[in-house]
This record gives sequence, C-alpha cells and structure tokens, in this order.
Amino acid sequence: MASRAVEASRAVLKSIDLAAGYDPEQTRLMEERCILVDEEDRALGAADKKTCHLMENINKGLLHRAFSAFVFRPSDGKLLLQQRASEKITFPDMWTNTCCSHPLDDFEQEKIEKDQLGVRVAASRKLEHELGIPRSQTPVDEFQYLTRIHYLAPSDGLWGEHEVDYILFLTKDVTVKPNLNEIRDYKYVDKAELQAMFEDPSNSFTPWFKLIARDFLFGWWDELLARRDSKGRVHAKSLAGLVDGSKVVKMV
Repeated sequence: MASRAVEASRAVLKSIDLAAGYDPEQTRLMEERCILVDEEDRALGAADKKTCHLMENINKGLLHRAFSAFVFRPSDGKLLLQQRASEKITFPDMWTNTCCSHPLDDFEQEKIEKDQLGVRVAASRKLEHELGIPRSQTPVDEFQYLTRIHYLAPSDGLWGEHEVDYILFLTKDVTVKPNLNEIRDYKYVDKAELQAMFEDPSNSFTPWFKLIARDFLFGWWDELLARRDSKGRVHAKSLAGLVDGSKVVKMV
C-alpha cells in the first residue's frame, strides 16, 4: 500500500495566490522547489514551497526534506539563535536555532544524498542568505550530521510544516550580517540562558526547535562541552558516532 506521502505526491494539490497580503521577497522565495519525500526520506519529486507548506496539502500527507543547523562558538560552546522576521509567511517572530530551511530541487548538488551532501550545501547557502555568514566560514565538510526527525507542525491554520528534518551541528567563529527580511534578531546563548528563554512566556519558539531541544539538544550540547580539546574549544566533529543517524526518528 502506498504511503500517504506517496499518495499526496501524486494528488492534485491546492495552491494559493500570494500576490496580496504577504511580503514580496518572501512571496518570491515561496516559488523555490522543495524535495518531496516519503516517511523513510526517499525522494519522490518536487513541489514549490507554497504548495508544500499549505496545511490542506500537509493534511493529505505531503512531506518534504529540510535541515536545522546549529552553529556553536568554538571558544565557549555558546549557540547562535535567530528570531525569525515579521515578514516570514510561516512562524514569524519566533526564536529558533541558527538556521532552518530546505535543500532545493532547483540545485543539482542539493539533491545529492550521499553523506548528506545536499543538506550540507543547502545549510551553507542559507546561512549566508539569512545571516550573511560567508560560505568560506561554513565549509560543507565541517558540518556534523546527527539524525533526521519526521515532524508535523501547524503555523496559523493556513500554513504549516511537515518535514524530514536533518539536524546539523557546526562549530565555527562566524561573521553575522543579518538579512533583515529573514531575521529580526539574533544572539548567542549558553544552556542556562536558553533554558531561561524557554521559561519566559514572552518568548515564542518554532515547534521544530522545541522538539529538538526537548528530546536531543541539551544532551548533545553536554557531550559537545565534555569533549573540549586541550585548549578548551569545542568541535562538532567530536560528536561523530554519538547518534545512529541511519533511521528517521518519527515525532508525529
């Protein structure tokens, strides 16, 4: 029997006119094409972001590939967070991990699955686009892949996320020049500071970030800090082998 994701990829899916009511640049970006996948992360084809993020299509099972990148400062192990811009169509104004986006069917290299190359390339591209971090500071071979999660999260009733999300860690000193159409604010935090942010009801967070933090992040962060080198610096590659990333972790 075909999975719901496969059936959805074959179905006539709803679209919507974004000409009115949304930021022009964010509207343009919704034409980029995500990689459709099934529940085991097998590629099924492609559809534009607009189609992929409509709840009506998500409720039919439409599922796409994504990544969540976490950039830590090597000297003290602090995590770089961003607050999404008010212009964002999905989950505006929410705090989240350093960068969350999608490998695109528009770029051949971002479709390469071996050693997660496609999502690593996409992460480097989007760190530059959103935070202005030069790609020279985010070499694709220095991202440490940990695992993939399958989650579903509504945004505002019309929009939402349904993704197989690759979790990537990077430890680098980076230069941040935020794209204000993407990012409202950013900051570095340690574990205690992030926990305090979660406890403050005035803050809102993206659902994927809350899921990753709840089940994985703090334990992995402890390991990252415990594996400092002789100079006290942290290295994402020290976490190689910590997690069995061969399976998709279902959180739906």
